[in-house]
Amino acid sequence: MRVTVYGPLRGVTGAKTVSVEFAGGTVAEAAAAFVDAHHGAADHLYADDGDLRPSVRLSVDGERVEPDEDCPPDADLTVFPAVQGGTVRDPAA
Repeated sequence: MRVTVYGPLRGVTGAKTVSVEFAGGTVAEAAAAFVDAHHGAADHLYADDGDLRPSVRLSVDGERVEPDEDCPPDADLTVFPAVQGGTVRDPAA
């Protein structure tokens, strides 16, 4: 499977696109295979409870997908890591 990453994940993989061994299964299993190959990605993708962070976005072959959907072994998986930061404005200000 080819995996294209964005943001801080490039620092983890060392490249925009990497190859990951994956026999097929769900998108969640594909994400897990990516993390198995690039351990540093876990903090960017998973919450403390082990679930994918709500703001992680995944696509397979250019189509946005949910973690429980199918992912073929020859897929192009794109991973947009969790987005954090920003400021909260005080509405009274």
